[in-house]
Amino acid sequence: MAQQSGYGDANGQPGGDGQEKNAAGDLITRDGDQVIESNWNEVTETFDDMGLKEELLRGVYAYGFEKPSAIQQRAIMPCIKGRDVIAQAQSGTGKTATFAISILQNIDINNPECQAMVLAPTRELATQIQKVVLALGDYMKVQCHACIGGTSIATDQVKLGAGQHVVVGTPGRVLDMISRRIFRVNSLKMFVLDEADEMLSRGFKEQIYDVFKNVPSNVQVVLLSATMPPEVLQVTKSFMREPIRILVKKEELTLDGIRQFYVNVDKEEWKVETLNDLYQTVSIAQSIIFCNTRRKVDMLTQKMSEKDHTVSSMHADMTQDERSNIMREFRSGSSRVLITTDLLARGIDVQQVSLVINFDLPNNRENYIHRIGRGGRFGRKGCAINFVTKDDFRLMKDIEQYYNTKIDEMPTDIANLL
Repeated sequence: MAQQSGYGDANGQPGGDGQEKNAAGDLITRDGDQVIESNWNEVTETFDDMGLKEELLRGVYAYGFEKPSAIQQRAIMPCIKGRDVIAQAQSGTGKTATFAISILQNIDINNPECQAMVLAPTRELATQIQKVVLALGDYMKVQCHACIGGTSIATDQVKLGAGQHVVVGTPGRVLDMISRRIFRVNSLKMFVLDEADEMLSRGFKEQIYDVFKNVPSNVQVVLLSATMPPEVLQVTKSFMREPIRILVKKEELTLDGIRQFYVNVDKEEWKVETLNDLYQTVSIAQSIIFCNTRRKVDMLTQKMSEKDHTVSSMHADMTQDERSNIMREFRSGSSRVLITTDLLARGIDVQQVSLVINFDLPNNRENYIHRIGRGGRFGRKGCAINFVTKDDFRLMKDIEQYYNTKIDEMPTDIANLL
Protein backbone atom coordinates (compact mmCIF):
# COMPACT_ATOMS: atom_id res chain seq x y z
CA MET A 1 0.00 0.00 0.00
CA ALA A 2 1.07 3.58 -0.53
CA GLN A 3 1.94 4.88 2.92
CA GLN A 4 1.42 8.46 3.99
CA SER A 5 4.58 8.98 6.03
CA GLY A 6 3.74 10.88 9.22
CA TYR A 7 5.08 14.38 9.75
CA GLY A 8 5.18 13.78 13.54
CA ASP A 9 2.72 14.94 16.18
CA ALA A 10 0.93 18.28 16.52
CA ASN A 11 4.00 19.80 18.17
CA GLY A 12 6.10 19.01 15.11
CA GLN A 13 8.06 16.29 16.86
CA PRO A 14 9.49 13.56 14.60
CA GLY A 15 7.18 10.63 13.90
CA GLY A 16 8.03 7.21 15.18
CA ASP A 17 9.12 5.80 11.80
CA GLY A 18 12.63 7.23 11.49
CA GLN A 19 11.46 10.60 10.19
CA GLU A 20 11.95 14.22 11.18
CA LYS A 21 11.67 17.68 9.65
CA ASN A 22 14.45 20.03 8.67
CA ALA A 23 14.49 23.80 9.32
CA ALA A 24 12.52 24.43 6.10
CA GLY A 25 9.78 22.02 7.21
CA ASP A 26 10.73 19.40 4.58
CA LEU A 27 10.50 15.75 5.52
CA ILE A 28 13.74 13.87 6.18
CA THR A 29 13.38 10.10 5.90
CA ARG A 30 16.11 7.94 7.37
CA ASP A 31 16.23 4.95 5.04
CA GLY A 32 18.92 2.66 6.41
CA ASP A 33 22.09 4.74 6.12
CA GLN A 34 20.62 7.01 3.44
CA VAL A 35 19.00 10.27 4.39
CA ILE A 36 16.47 11.38 1.82
CA GLU A 37 15.45 15.01 2.20
CA SER A 38 12.13 15.51 0.50
CA ASN A 39 9.03 17.64 0.22
CA TRP A 40 7.05 14.58 -0.94
CA ASN A 41 5.91 12.21 1.80
CA GLU A 42 4.44 9.25 -0.04
CA VAL A 43 6.17 5.86 -0.18
CA THR A 44 4.78 3.16 -2.50
CA GLU A 45 6.33 -0.13 -1.47
CA THR A 46 5.41 -2.39 -4.40
CA PHE A 47 5.09 -2.03 -8.16
CA ASP A 48 1.59 -3.55 -7.88
CA ASP A 49 0.46 -0.55 -5.82
CA MET A 50 1.57 2.00 -8.43
CA GLY A 51 -1.46 1.49 -10.66
CA LEU A 52 0.74 0.67 -13.68
CA LYS A 53 -0.69 -0.53 -17.00
CA GLU A 54 -0.85 -4.33 -17.17
CA GLU A 55 1.62 -4.52 -20.11
CA LEU A 56 4.08 -2.25 -18.28
CA LEU A 57 3.84 -4.24 -15.04
CA ARG A 58 4.59 -7.42 -17.02
CA GLY A 59 7.63 -5.67 -18.51
CA VAL A 60 8.85 -4.55 -15.06
CA TYR A 61 8.69 -8.09 -13.64
CA ALA A 62 10.10 -9.66 -16.83
CA TYR A 63 13.09 -7.27 -16.54
CA GLY A 64 13.88 -8.88 -13.18
CA PHE A 65 12.63 -6.22 -10.77
CA GLU A 66 10.84 -7.58 -7.70
CA LYS A 67 10.57 -4.64 -5.29
CA PRO A 68 11.11 -0.93 -5.99
CA SER A 69 14.33 0.58 -4.61
CA ALA A 70 14.19 3.52 -2.17
CA ILE A 71 14.28 6.13 -4.94
CA GLN A 72 11.69 4.22 -7.02
CA GLN A 73 9.32 3.96 -4.04
CA ARG A 74 9.43 7.75 -3.69
CA ALA A 75 9.97 9.21 -7.16
CA ILE A 76 7.88 7.12 -9.58
CA MET A 77 4.48 8.29 -8.27
CA PRO A 78 5.12 12.07 -8.43
CA CYS A 79 6.57 11.57 -11.95
CA ILE A 80 3.45 9.63 -13.00
CA LYS A 81 1.27 12.37 -11.50
CA GLY A 82 2.91 14.90 -13.82
CA ARG A 83 4.88 16.80 -11.18
CA ASP A 84 8.31 18.31 -11.89
CA VAL A 85 10.81 16.20 -9.93
CA ILE A 86 14.43 16.53 -8.80
CA ALA A 87 15.49 13.02 -7.71
CA GLN A 88 18.90 12.12 -6.38
CA ALA A 89 20.17 8.67 -5.46
CA GLN A 90 23.45 6.80 -5.51
CA SER A 91 24.64 5.13 -8.70
CA GLY A 92 23.16 1.67 -9.09
CA THR A 93 19.93 2.25 -7.16
CA GLY A 94 17.61 2.27 -10.17
CA LYS A 95 17.35 5.89 -11.31
CA THR A 96 17.02 4.91 -14.99
CA ALA A 97 14.06 2.63 -14.30
CA THR A 98 12.49 5.38 -12.14
CA PHE A 99 11.99 7.67 -15.11
CA ALA A 100 11.60 4.89 -17.70
CA ILE A 101 8.61 3.42 -15.82
CA SER A 102 7.11 6.90 -15.36
CA ILE A 103 7.47 7.69 -19.08
CA LEU A 104 5.96 4.36 -20.16
CA GLN A 105 3.02 4.79 -17.80
CA ASN A 106 2.21 8.26 -19.16
CA ILE A 107 2.61 7.86 -22.93
CA ASP A 108 -0.27 7.09 -25.26
CA ILE A 109 0.97 4.12 -27.28
CA ASN A 110 -1.61 4.86 -30.02
CA ASN A 111 -0.05 8.27 -30.69
CA PRO A 112 3.10 7.79 -32.83
CA GLU A 113 4.40 11.30 -32.02
CA CYS A 114 7.28 11.69 -29.53
CA GLN A 115 5.85 12.23 -26.04
CA ALA A 116 8.98 11.93 -23.88
CA MET A 117 12.58 13.02 -24.37
CA VAL A 118 15.57 11.97 -22.25
CA LEU A 119 18.92 13.78 -22.52
CA ALA A 120 22.11 12.13 -21.28
CA PRO A 121 25.76 13.28 -21.26
CA THR A 122 27.30 10.35 -23.20
CA ARG A 123 26.32 8.20 -26.17
CA GLU A 124 26.86 5.02 -24.12
CA LEU A 125 24.48 6.17 -21.41
CA ALA A 126 21.85 7.23 -23.98
CA THR A 127 22.05 3.79 -25.62
CA GLN A 128 21.83 2.10 -22.21
CA ILE A 129 18.67 4.11 -21.34
CA GLN A 130 17.13 3.24 -24.72
CA LYS A 131 17.66 -0.48 -23.98
CA VAL A 132 15.98 -0.14 -20.56
CA VAL A 133 12.97 1.71 -22.06
CA LEU A 134 12.60 -0.91 -24.83
CA ALA A 135 12.92 -3.81 -22.36
CA LEU A 136 10.44 -2.41 -19.82
CA GLY A 137 8.05 -1.40 -22.62
CA ASP A 138 8.42 -4.64 -24.56
CA TYR A 139 4.81 -5.79 -24.00
CA MET A 140 3.54 -2.28 -24.85
CA LYS A 141 5.32 -2.36 -28.25
CA VAL A 142 6.95 0.99 -27.43
CA GLN A 143 9.06 2.74 -30.08
CA CYS A 144 12.22 4.33 -28.61
CA HIS A 145 15.09 5.80 -30.66
CA ALA A 146 18.60 6.75 -29.51
CA CYS A 147 19.45 10.06 -31.18
CA ILE A 148 23.22 10.33 -30.63
CA GLY A 149 26.31 11.78 -32.27
CA GLY A 150 28.63 9.54 -34.26
CA THR A 151 25.70 7.83 -36.02
CA SER A 152 24.06 8.39 -39.40
CA ILE A 153 21.81 11.45 -39.70
CA ALA A 154 19.91 9.61 -42.44
CA THR A 155 19.02 6.85 -39.96
CA ASP A 156 17.78 9.47 -37.49
CA GLN A 157 15.70 10.99 -40.27
CA VAL A 158 14.04 7.66 -41.12
CA LYS A 159 13.46 6.63 -37.50
CA LEU A 160 12.13 10.01 -36.36
CA GLY A 161 10.02 10.30 -39.50
CA ALA A 162 8.40 6.93 -38.76
CA GLY A 163 7.38 8.15 -35.29
CA GLN A 164 8.96 7.34 -31.91
CA HIS A 165 7.09 7.42 -28.60
CA VAL A 166 10.33 8.15 -26.72
CA VAL A 167 13.61 9.71 -27.88
CA VAL A 168 16.79 9.34 -25.82
CA GLY A 169 19.76 11.37 -26.95
CA THR A 170 22.80 13.53 -26.42
CA PRO A 171 22.16 17.31 -26.46
CA GLY A 172 24.09 18.18 -29.65
CA ARG A 173 22.40 15.66 -31.94
CA VAL A 174 18.94 16.20 -30.45
CA LEU A 175 19.22 19.98 -30.92
CA ASP A 176 20.44 19.45 -34.51
CA MET A 177 17.43 17.22 -35.29
CA ILE A 178 15.01 19.75 -33.78
CA SER A 179 16.66 22.62 -35.69
CA ARG A 180 16.32 20.70 -38.97
CA ARG A 181 12.64 20.08 -38.15
CA ILE A 182 13.29 16.32 -38.41
CA PHE A 183 12.47 15.81 -34.73
CA ARG A 184 9.00 17.18 -33.94
CA VAL A 185 8.51 18.02 -30.26
CA ASN A 186 5.03 19.60 -30.26
CA SER A 187 3.47 16.50 -28.57
CA LEU A 188 6.18 16.31 -25.89
CA LYS A 189 4.79 15.78 -22.38
CA MET A 190 7.92 14.85 -20.42
CA PHE A 191 11.51 16.15 -20.55
CA VAL A 192 14.13 14.19 -18.54
CA LEU A 193 17.73 15.19 -17.80
CA ASP A 194 19.73 12.19 -16.62
CA GLU A 195 23.03 12.80 -14.76
CA ALA A 196 21.88 16.40 -14.44
CA ASP A 197 24.98 17.49 -12.54
CA GLU A 198 27.16 16.39 -15.44
CA MET A 199 24.81 17.93 -18.00
CA LEU A 200 24.47 21.33 -16.38
CA SER A 201 27.98 21.87 -15.05
CA ARG A 202 29.72 21.04 -18.34
CA GLY A 203 29.45 22.58 -21.78
CA PHE A 204 25.92 21.30 -22.34
CA LYS A 205 24.10 24.11 -20.54
CA GLU A 206 23.50 26.29 -23.62
CA GLN A 207 22.39 23.34 -25.76
CA ILE A 208 19.96 22.17 -23.07
CA TYR A 209 18.48 25.66 -22.83
CA ASP A 210 18.15 25.76 -26.63
CA VAL A 211 16.37 22.38 -26.64
CA PHE A 212 14.14 23.58 -23.82
CA LYS A 213 13.11 26.72 -25.75
CA ASN A 214 11.66 24.47 -28.48
CA VAL A 215 9.49 22.22 -26.31
CA PRO A 216 5.90 22.98 -25.21
CA SER A 217 5.75 25.42 -22.28
CA ASN A 218 3.70 23.02 -20.13
CA VAL A 219 6.20 20.13 -20.44
CA GLN A 220 6.94 18.14 -17.27
CA VAL A 221 10.63 18.31 -16.25
CA VAL A 222 12.44 15.53 -14.35
CA LEU A 223 16.08 15.72 -13.24
CA LEU A 224 18.04 12.75 -11.91
CA SER A 225 21.58 12.42 -10.67
CA ALA A 226 23.84 10.77 -8.11
CA THR A 227 25.27 14.13 -7.02
CA MET A 228 23.44 17.44 -6.97
CA PRO A 229 25.79 20.41 -6.41
CA PRO A 230 24.20 23.76 -5.39
CA GLU A 231 24.88 25.39 -8.77
CA VAL A 232 22.74 22.73 -10.46
CA LEU A 233 19.88 23.27 -8.02
CA GLN A 234 20.17 26.98 -8.82
CA VAL A 235 19.90 26.34 -12.57
CA THR A 236 16.78 24.20 -12.09
CA LYS A 237 14.87 27.18 -10.70
CA SER A 238 14.71 28.75 -14.15
CA PHE A 239 12.84 25.86 -15.81
CA MET A 240 11.06 23.82 -13.15
CA ARG A 241 7.70 24.55 -11.51
CA GLU A 242 7.45 23.85 -7.78
CA PRO A 243 9.47 20.65 -8.11
CA ILE A 244 9.16 17.67 -5.82
CA ARG A 245 12.58 17.20 -4.19
CA ILE A 246 13.84 13.76 -3.28
CA LEU A 247 17.45 14.33 -2.27
CA VAL A 248 20.11 12.24 -0.57
CA LYS A 249 22.42 14.61 1.28
CA LYS A 250 25.92 14.60 -0.20
CA GLU A 251 27.59 13.53 3.05
CA GLU A 252 25.08 10.68 3.38
CA LEU A 253 25.63 9.22 -0.10
CA THR A 254 26.32 5.70 0.98
CA LEU A 255 28.99 3.43 -0.44
CA ASP A 256 27.63 0.49 1.56
CA GLY A 257 28.10 -2.86 -0.11
CA ILE A 258 31.26 -1.65 -1.86
CA ARG A 259 34.42 -2.40 0.09
CA GLN A 260 37.09 0.18 -0.61
CA PHE A 261 40.82 -0.36 -0.32
CA TYR A 262 43.97 1.45 -1.29
CA VAL A 263 47.39 0.16 -2.32
CA ASN A 264 50.34 2.38 -1.49
CA VAL A 265 52.33 2.16 -4.76
CA ASP A 266 54.64 5.01 -3.69
CA LYS A 267 55.68 5.99 -7.25
CA GLU A 268 53.67 6.31 -10.47
CA GLU A 269 56.04 4.01 -12.37
CA TRP A 270 55.38 1.12 -9.98
CA LYS A 271 51.63 0.97 -10.74
CA VAL A 272 51.84 -1.41 -13.73
CA GLU A 273 53.89 -3.97 -11.82
CA THR A 274 51.51 -3.72 -8.83
CA LEU A 275 48.55 -4.32 -11.16
CA ASN A 276 50.16 -7.41 -12.67
CA ASP A 277 50.88 -8.77 -9.18
CA LEU A 278 47.25 -8.19 -8.21
CA TYR A 279 45.88 -10.07 -11.23
CA GLN A 280 48.20 -13.00 -10.49
CA THR A 281 46.86 -13.25 -6.93
CA VAL A 282 43.15 -12.95 -7.55
CA SER A 283 40.60 -14.60 -9.77
CA ILE A 284 37.93 -12.13 -10.91
CA ALA A 285 35.00 -12.62 -13.26
CA GLN A 286 35.25 -9.11 -14.72
CA SER A 287 36.80 -5.82 -13.73
CA ILE A 288 36.97 -2.23 -14.91
CA ILE A 289 40.18 -0.17 -14.59
CA PHE A 290 39.94 3.63 -14.67
CA CYS A 291 42.77 5.87 -15.84
CA ASN A 292 42.72 9.66 -16.05
CA THR A 293 44.11 10.02 -19.60
CA ARG A 294 43.58 8.35 -22.96
CA ARG A 295 47.36 7.96 -23.33
CA LYS A 296 47.52 5.99 -20.09
CA VAL A 297 44.61 3.77 -21.22
CA ASP A 298 46.58 2.87 -24.37
CA MET A 299 49.82 2.31 -22.41
CA LEU A 300 48.14 0.05 -19.84
CA THR A 301 46.26 -1.91 -22.51
CA GLN A 302 49.54 -2.64 -24.27
CA LYS A 303 51.39 -3.63 -21.05
CA MET A 304 48.61 -5.97 -19.90
CA SER A 305 48.25 -7.55 -23.34
CA GLU A 306 51.99 -8.28 -23.28
CA LYS A 307 51.37 -10.22 -20.05
CA ASP A 308 48.66 -12.27 -21.85
CA HIS A 309 45.66 -10.68 -20.11
CA THR A 310 42.49 -10.46 -22.26
CA VAL A 311 41.76 -6.74 -22.10
CA SER A 312 39.60 -4.21 -23.93
CA SER A 313 40.02 -0.47 -23.81
CA MET A 314 37.77 2.45 -24.54
CA HIS A 315 38.05 6.25 -24.71
CA ALA A 316 36.58 9.24 -26.52
CA ASP A 317 39.02 9.07 -29.48
CA MET A 318 37.29 5.94 -30.73
CA THR A 319 34.39 5.92 -33.17
CA GLN A 320 30.91 5.10 -31.94
CA ASP A 321 31.03 1.70 -33.70
CA GLU A 322 34.33 0.81 -32.02
CA ARG A 323 32.96 1.78 -28.61
CA SER A 324 29.74 -0.23 -29.16
CA ASN A 325 31.69 -3.33 -30.23
CA ILE A 326 33.97 -3.10 -27.18
CA MET A 327 31.01 -2.82 -24.81
CA ARG A 328 29.34 -5.79 -26.54
CA GLU A 329 32.54 -7.85 -26.10
CA PHE A 330 32.84 -6.91 -22.43
CA ARG A 331 29.16 -7.55 -21.67
CA SER A 332 29.33 -10.98 -23.29
CA GLY A 333 32.32 -11.86 -21.09
CA SER A 334 34.74 -12.53 -23.97
CA SER A 335 36.87 -9.74 -22.54
CA ARG A 336 37.57 -9.90 -18.79
CA VAL A 337 39.12 -6.48 -18.21
CA LEU A 338 37.94 -3.11 -19.50
CA ILE A 339 40.37 -0.18 -19.27
CA THR A 340 38.76 3.22 -19.71
CA THR A 341 38.66 6.91 -18.84
CA ASP A 342 35.87 8.75 -16.99
CA LEU A 343 33.91 8.62 -20.24
CA LEU A 344 32.51 5.37 -18.85
CA ALA A 345 32.21 6.38 -15.21
CA ARG A 346 28.47 7.05 -15.50
CA GLY A 347 25.61 4.86 -16.55
CA ILE A 348 27.18 1.62 -17.74
CA ASP A 349 25.65 -1.30 -15.87
CA VAL A 350 27.66 -4.47 -16.36
CA GLN A 351 26.12 -7.02 -14.01
CA GLN A 352 29.17 -9.24 -13.52
CA VAL A 353 31.60 -6.48 -12.48
CA SER A 354 32.70 -7.18 -8.93
CA LEU A 355 35.95 -5.19 -8.98
CA VAL A 356 36.74 -1.62 -9.96
CA ILE A 357 40.37 -0.47 -9.91
CA ASN A 358 41.26 3.20 -9.88
CA PHE A 359 44.67 3.03 -11.53
CA ASP A 360 44.54 6.81 -11.03
CA LEU A 361 42.35 8.49 -8.43
CA PRO A 362 39.77 10.63 -10.28
CA ASN A 363 40.68 14.30 -10.86
CA ASN A 364 37.10 15.22 -9.93
CA ARG A 365 36.12 13.75 -6.55
CA GLU A 366 32.44 13.62 -7.58
CA ASN A 367 33.42 11.04 -10.22
CA TYR A 368 34.60 8.67 -7.48
CA ILE A 369 31.09 7.46 -6.66
CA HIS A 370 30.24 7.15 -10.37
CA ARG A 371 33.32 5.02 -10.99
CA ILE A 372 33.04 2.64 -8.08
CA GLY A 373 29.26 2.54 -8.48
CA ARG A 374 30.00 0.28 -11.48
CA GLY A 375 30.62 -2.58 -9.02
CA GLY A 376 27.96 -3.90 -6.63
CA ARG A 377 25.03 -2.47 -8.59
CA PHE A 378 21.54 -2.73 -7.06
CA GLY A 379 22.73 -4.01 -3.71
CA ARG A 380 25.22 -6.52 -5.07
CA LYS A 381 28.53 -6.57 -3.24
CA GLY A 382 31.49 -4.96 -4.97
CA CYS A 383 35.07 -4.04 -4.29
CA ALA A 384 37.10 -0.96 -5.25
CA ILE A 385 40.90 -0.81 -5.13
CA ASN A 386 42.64 2.57 -5.40
CA PHE A 387 46.28 2.87 -6.45
CA VAL A 388 47.77 5.70 -4.41
CA THR A 389 51.19 7.32 -4.83
CA LYS A 390 52.73 9.42 -2.07
CA ASP A 391 51.38 12.51 -3.85
CA ASP A 392 47.81 11.10 -3.82
CA PHE A 393 47.23 10.69 -0.07
CA ARG A 394 45.82 14.19 0.35
CA LEU A 395 43.36 13.58 -2.52
CA MET A 396 42.32 10.22 -1.01
CA LYS A 397 41.69 11.88 2.39
CA ASP A 398 39.61 14.51 0.56
CA ILE A 399 37.49 11.76 -1.06
CA GLU A 400 37.04 10.02 2.33
CA GLN A 401 35.89 13.27 3.92
CA TYR A 402 33.62 14.21 0.99
CA TYR A 403 31.74 10.88 1.10
CA ASN A 404 32.06 10.35 4.85
CA THR A 405 33.65 6.98 4.15
CA LYS A 406 36.80 5.03 5.03
CA ILE A 407 39.26 3.58 2.52
CA ASP A 408 41.39 0.91 4.22
CA GLU A 409 44.79 -0.39 3.19
CA MET A 410 44.37 -3.50 1.05
CA PRO A 411 44.84 -6.66 3.15
CA THR A 412 47.24 -9.37 2.03
CA ASP A 413 44.39 -11.90 1.81
CA ILE A 414 42.47 -9.78 -0.76
CA ALA A 415 41.84 -12.92 -2.86
CA ASN A 416 39.50 -14.23 -0.12
CA LEU A 417 37.44 -11.04 -0.22
CA LEU A 418 36.69 -11.11 -3.96
